[in-house]
Amino acid sequence: MNLFRKLWAIYGILVFFLLWLVLFPFYYLSFLVFPNPWVRHIIWFSHHVYTRLFFGLTLIRFKIEGLENIDRRQPYIIVSNHQTALDFMMNARAFPGVYKFLAKKELIKVPLFGFIVRKLCVLVDRSSAASRSSSMKYLHRTLEEDGYSVFLYPEGTRNTTSEPLLPFHKGAFRIAIEAQMPIAIQTIVNIEKISNPKHKGLDMWPGTVHIVWSKPIETAGLTMADAESLSEQIRSVILKNLGR
Repeated sequence: MNLFRKLWAIYGILVFFLLWLVLFPFYYLSFLVFPNPWVRHIIWFSHHVYTRLFFGLTLIRFKIEGLENIDRRQPYIIVSNHQTALDFMMNARAFPGVYKFLAKKELIKVPLFGFIVRKLCVLVDRSSAASRSSSMKYLHRTLEEDGYSVFLYPEGTRNTTSEPLLPFHKGAFRIAIEAQMPIAIQTIVNIEKISNPKHKGLDMWPGTVHIVWSKPIETAGLTMADAESLSEQIRSVILKNLGR
């Protein structure tokens, strides 16, 4: 069975890169020709057309619960658990609107993909205090002026341990408190059936992914002193969903 899962994972990688090669000219020309407000439409295409093509071709289906909790007109700080390389596409496929990922600046060095990251993500540069300050100003402009939601993983990296969640970093919650933005909570419940992070090497298989949107947590009136309790509150929500 593991051999078949590895072969299906190789097929999935080929589908991913073939779609990128086919669609990259569209992205490139779109960024050159269309004005900046069109970026929202390009993100929508990536989140709701590209992901459907990929998951349709790899026979991965979705059961999405709690969409009634998400207001398409409201910008959020969005958080989710993180276990596999497929998560970022699943996160996007499950959100009814569009958002920008919070991404490390180093990703722009990846050929082709780096070009897309530069245009569609909020880049974080931690190389100096001035760079961090500039990144945070751009982040707040993205939330408050441009009206985008921003997505990040509070675990910071993929969880390949036997624990349901890694310890949370406080950055997501400090950003939400500083911007006074509600936090939308997404939980990918059964990713192990599709891509088990505990399997060594490539792993992927067709099936149905169960994704839960919990009720957003408001941050209006909170201060930085509340970041720790806010982190614990959201962690408990995700753990409860994972324990189903």
